Amino acid sequence: MQKLILSIDQGTTSSRSILFNLRGKKIFSSQSEFKQIFPNSGWVEHNPEEIWRVTLKTIRDSIKKSKSLKAKIISIGITNQRETTILWDKKTGKPVYNAIVWQDRRTQDICKNLKKRKLENSFRKKTGLFIDPYFSATKVKWIFDNVSATKKLHKDKRLMFGTIDTFLIWRLTNKKNHLTDATNASRTLMFNINTNKWDNEILRKLNIPKSILPEVKNSADYFGKTSKKIVGEEIPINAVLGDQQAAAVGQACFDKGSVKCTYGTGAFIMMNTGNKKILSKNKLLTTICYRIKNKNTYALEGSIFIAGAGVQWLRDKIKLINNAYETEKIVKSKTSNDGIYIVPAFTGLGAPYWNANARGTISGITRNTDWKNIVRAVIESVAYQSYDLFRAMNNDGLKPKIVKIDGGMVSNNWFAQFLSDILDIKVLRPTIPETTALGAALIAGYQIGLYNSLHSISKKWRINRKFTPKMKKKQRIDLLKGWQQAIKRTLV
Repeated sequence: MQKLILSIDQGTTSSRSILFNLRGKKIFSSQSEFKQIFPNSGWVEHNPEEIWRVTLKTIRDSIKKSKSLKAKIISIGITNQRETTILWDKKTGKPVYNAIVWQDRRTQDICKNLKKRKLENSFRKKTGLFIDPYFSATKVKWIFDNVSATKKLHKDKRLMFGTIDTFLIWRLTNKKNHLTDATNASRTLMFNINTNKWDNEILRKLNIPKSILPEVKNSADYFGKTSKKIVGEEIPINAVLGDQQAAAVGQACFDKGSVKCTYGTGAFIMMNTGNKKILSKNKLLTTICYRIKNKNTYALEGSIFIAGAGVQWLRDKIKLINNAYETEKIVKSKTSNDGIYIVPAFTGLGAPYWNANARGTISGITRNTDWKNIVRAVIESVAYQSYDLFRAMNNDGLKPKIVKIDGGMVSNNWFAQFLSDILDIKVLRPTIPETTALGAALIAGYQIGLYNSLHSISKKWRINRKFTPKMKKKQRIDLLKGWQQAIKRTLV
């Protein structure tokens, strides 16, 4: 009987369940989008029940497929959108409020207040993160301060907090296990990455009770098994990683200095720094890349809030395109950007600016500007934002020569080449584009002994195409000058 690993990839705009064989080859995939909720300017929410419903549907589709193939699912890996925050009632399982998404900026004032109290330095040394609405802690505080049910539930010892992985594990194990892993915990602004524990002092300063937090496990660990009642069979859950860390594993970034960039809803550059925590002088984040056998491997990360979400905006909000695949043809139809720049600060700007108040701008418009210029400017903006992150890394004394790329946007060859030109480094695209889901599957396989080391996982990585810089230096410098001017206008 063929053995398979199920990877549950719960992302920002959709949930996917993918079946991989033991060689890391995709056998089947089921995917469902869900609604993005924008109650106020800068607010982003998801309905946790809808996330659960669509995720469960994709899991059941995969189990059904495995049966039709007469195969057996021997393990599950979970990877998820990070920082997104849910509080729920332990007894009923009902969320007290919508999930507050990582992109949400409503806690700006809470963050401002914490910074005023001169807490950023101590928080940063402990967590590797800045005080910013991006992370879970201030979202939890906001729910506590604004949703009256939370206080009574806490008093009755019925309140639970979780990032999406925790919520899914709790539901999949039929309310048995309240768990997370070190990579997800390290994105909450409540977890001390030096001691590997929830930080009592930070919790005290934020007025968040420790009792609502999940137990933190290794990325490769036993997280319980799915309940027969819920999915029809018992399958062990053996890996949990935040989506960007899972992508780093799927891209075989196990060597110190190796770099990957994932272009999904947002874009995230991650460099493996080994057992060394590097505190960036240029506003990059220090985070846990993975934790295996109680040992942290750290990473330096830069976060771009809007990448593929910009393409989604072109499709759904201003209706210039029908689907993401059209963008390559549209962009190629223009010989230059005609001086048009879009800074997609729809939910503020991430690294290296960390400006929660910034909002999107379009600059350089003339009477000759057409809709194709707008499409091209959105695609180009992702490469320019990536350049800003690489420049920050360079200023920290880290000079990567190669970047491995993945995510929905990288199937666009024009974008991949433009990225190589703007970054002025070699860009490698793997044969398996679903590196996030693959990373979770491979770590699950490692945990149950299918692979004897992380380096044996590296052998599963294959290159699809290499992109090398071709742009003339002057053109590159001119384009980046235009981008810097556009950024200045946005930050005014």
